[in-house]
Amino acid sequence: MPLAPEKKTDIIKDFARDGKDTGSPEVQIAILTARIQQVATHLRANKQDAHNRRGLVQMVSKRNRLLRYLSRTDNDAYKATIQKLGLRK
Repeated sequence: MPLAPEKKTDIIKDFARDGKDTGSPEVQIAILTARIQQVATHLRANKQDAHNRRGLVQMVSKRNRLLRYLSRTDNDAYKATIQKLGLRK
């Protein structure tokens, strides 16, 4: 269940630091968040899908590692990213 290419390019445009940026932590976190939402929706309809549940846990874990890295290296970007994505209440 990959993201649609149009949605992925929109996410990259919104979170990129410059025109050619596709791998910054902000972009990676935003793409992972979209994928997490997509898989979570799938799992609500398919409760017995253990394989995708494992993938979801791995994606959440990777996003948490990236968020910790971003908070250590650039706290302002971290705060802006979680605000923009609606993470952390």
